[in-house]
Amino acid sequence: MGTATAGKDGAATAWRNWAGNVTAAPVRVVAPASVEELREAVRRAASEGLRVKAVGTGHSFTAAAATDGVLVRPQALAGITAVDRAAGTVTVAAGTVLKDLNRALAAQGLSLTNMGDIMEQTVSGATSTGTHGTGRDSASIAAQIRALELVTADGRLLTCSEKENPEVFAAARVGIGALGIVTSLTLAVEPLFLLTAREEPMGFDRVTAEFDQHVAENEHFEFYWFPHTGNCNTKRNNRSQGPAAPPGPVSAWVEDELLSNGLFQAVNSLGRAVPATIPAIARVASRALSARTYTDIPYKVFTSPRRVRFVEMEYALPRENAVAALRELRALVDRSDLRISFPVEVRTAPADDITLSTASGRDTAYVAVHMYRGTPYRAYFTAAERIFTAHGGRPHWGKVHTRDAEYLARAYPRFGEFTALRDRLDPDRVFGNDYLRRVLGA
Repeated sequence: MGTATAGKDGAATAWRNWAGNVTAAPVRVVAPASVEELREAVRRAASEGLRVKAVGTGHSFTAAAATDGVLVRPQALAGITAVDRAAGTVTVAAGTVLKDLNRALAAQGLSLTNMGDIMEQTVSGATSTGTHGTGRDSASIAAQIRALELVTADGRLLTCSEKENPEVFAAARVGIGALGIVTSLTLAVEPLFLLTAREEPMGFDRVTAEFDQHVAENEHFEFYWFPHTGNCNTKRNNRSQGPAAPPGPVSAWVEDELLSNGLFQAVNSLGRAVPATIPAIARVASRALSARTYTDIPYKVFTSPRRVRFVEMEYALPRENAVAALRELRALVDRSDLRISFPVEVRTAPADDITLSTASGRDTAYVAVHMYRGTPYRAYFTAAERIFTAHGGRPHWGKVHTRDAEYLARAYPRFGEFTALRDRLDPDRVFGNDYLRRVLGA
């Protein structure tokens, strides 16, 4: 999780993100207990000429939330504030952690339609950076937003939906913190349902040859390819009539804790110390996960614990380009002296209508590359990024990338719409920082 060390009067000495690759030294840290306190904190910072950034749990790998001004921690603004079963929505305060939201929804017999694969982030942090899972028909968490409220640079509270301030709503669902500080989100939900997960090893050549078929036949399809091998692990999640049949406690511990966290931590530590061992370890590790099928409520199927810390780059590609890019990535790894101990993750999303969503206007496949924390990652990420950009890729806003406003203006047809809105809502760049200057321009 992101951590901030606070001194007297809220003065802060340092903040670092979950992966440890981003640090910041804000002038002060504030943790408003109400929306009114947040509005006052923004007004005060603006009057002092300080910039303001809200930070969730620090799960972004970019400096999207870093600031040398006022760091806002919204965690006190938490919890479900309204449930409208007739409309199929819940309203939740922005600092709510997804784990708490999922559990609270389940207790009320409700669920999000789709979600990412971890749930440690705040709702506003996850949506603002475009966090997503995988889905044939259902898109990112941000695409499930039906209304939101945000504090603008002059301290106003703006309510946005398709009917109210629709141009702000179109952009602020994935706002990268550039348009204001989100205080509340109204999300579409549905009655709690069951998902059956089918996990199965499969060869790289087969899974890439059958990729379109797997996406078409499953509500949620994803796979992991283990570099230095021809091995993949596939996961298909589909709705089920039940009954619930969660993994047994021993099976769950072996797969989710021993193999995916404990042993994986040890393997990565060995790989970092002795990189030459990685290909052999990868061949063993990629065969350690066995086929399994289980049925449970959505958040227990979509999400899993991630205790091994890493740095990640992820690109959203036009879906029809994904397989070619993956084959190029495999060829690159095979002919290089790179040693990659983390699997490559592949997911999909349907086109959405959010201005700067990575899936805006096009059916999308996501390809994510990871490196163990503390391992040099630039050579691998630079080479992978060259492939992804050649295929028209859009970088995830919360993950490592080197793209700038010039590139992104070409990648997003509605880029100018977003920057014009930012000029209107925050002309003095109260919510600006170095990252936003790079990706959105001055």
